[in-house]
Amino acid sequence: MSIMRTALPLVLLTGVLTGCAGLQKTDWPTCAAVGGVTGAAIGATQSSTYAGYGALLVGGMAGAYCWVHGDGDEDGDGVPDSRDKCPGTPKGVKVDANGCPPVAQPAVVEEVVVVKEETIVIRDVHFQFDSAKLTAADKTKLDLIATRLKKEAPGAQLRVSGHTDSVGKDAYNQKLSDKRAHSVVEYLISQGVPRGNFVSVTGAGESHPVADNKTAEGRALNRRVEIQINR
Repeated sequence: MSIMRTALPLVLLTGVLTGCAGLQKTDWPTCAAVGGVTGAAIGATQSSTYAGYGALLVGGMAGAYCWVHGDGDEDGDGVPDSRDKCPGTPKGVKVDANGCPPVAQPAVVEEVVVVKEETIVIRDVHFQFDSAKLTAADKTKLDLIATRLKKEAPGAQLRVSGHTDSVGKDAYNQKLSDKRAHSVVEYLISQGVPRGNFVSVTGAGESHPVADNKTAEGRALNRRVEIQINR
């Protein structure tokens, strides 16, 4: 009989704790209550005097055990079931603090704005005096323009025009501006800009000033080559 009194409490306590292990934390009061009944039964196996103490002790133990061990993680995502708002998440899927897969943010597609028409104004190409021949410094500047045209406007239509200041006769300035425009184009072609991209090459002489020819600064601005880009 003494063996039964010793073994029975252990069997009852083990059964309660095993049953509590599968419960959620939200169910721990029920678990504790069951533990209390079990505690009373354990106390009764010893004597009626121990029934109340047994209920209190084992009920508290069962409740504590349920609180620590009773919150499972059914889908194995690392978030306890009691606060898992997305139960049944497939294995291996990353989840947030609520147990839910993060919402995929829509891809931001940056709109590429293509400038349909643009004009490059070349004012720092001075040529040799009274000539259409490019200097070494001129070629260095045109190298940068050639690189840009090959990269940014590989299939664009290019219209080149040469311009002079008002010093000299109109007819002479007309021919000189034309020669300088062609000189720029031939150099750009030698640097890899396709010849077929150039749809027109003209000289405008002094007919299209952009500044006052009465000042040295204005005349310098008027001596230029323009490349119009149509993409």
